[in-house]
Amino acid sequence: MAAATIARASSVVAAPSLQTSKGTPARLLNSAFLGRAVGLGATPLKRVVARPVAVRAQEKYQVIEPLNGDPFVGGLETPITSSPLIAWYLSNLPAYRTAVSPLLRGIEVGLAHGFLLVGPFVKTGPLRNTEVAGAAGSLAAAGLVVILSVCLTIYGVASFKEGAPSIAPTLTLTGRKKEADKLQTAQGWANFSGGFFFGGISGVLWAYFLLYVLDLPYFVK
Repeated sequence: MAAATIARASSVVAAPSLQTSKGTPARLLNSAFLGRAVGLGATPLKRVVARPVAVRAQEKYQVIEPLNGDPFVGGLETPITSSPLIAWYLSNLPAYRTAVSPLLRGIEVGLAHGFLLVGPFVKTGPLRNTEVAGAAGSLAAAGLVVILSVCLTIYGVASFKEGAPSIAPTLTLTGRKKEADKLQTAQGWANFSGGFFFGGISGVLWAYFLLYVLDLPYFVK
């Protein structure tokens, strides 16, 4: 009996290319038969199909973006430079108040510089420990105002051409159109430089008047 079973199994293994009546390959039948014969319980393998999976990147919130969405402008919008508070503060500075004439803007900037330059020269100048410290510091501050005015004039001559239109941008930080700033012209810059000189000298005289004529108790005396 055992010899007959072994002979039958050998005949089935020797013919792997035979087909069944239903078209099933004989090799699979042989594997199933041998598995049941030896008690292994073999099961046919499943075919694995590889499918491409598209992974979508998660969109991130951009904190820093190009100015007005244009990367060729050369400016960036950040939470600091584009916040409403900073925009309001910058728009109220003399250099950015385009509705005010360049002459008045120069006077305002010059007054602030001339008034504040007197104190450092009085306290840190070479004659700070003498009786003429106030006069020497005021003259030094006035001399620096003159030097800065000359530098502003040289910059205007080198940067702007007579009769050329303004080179200032015509868009605000929010993309709103505005009139080009007249300060960015040859005439406008000349007016700004003249106003700076006048305002700077006036600021120096006003500081000297408060400190040494009215004799107010300031720390910088």
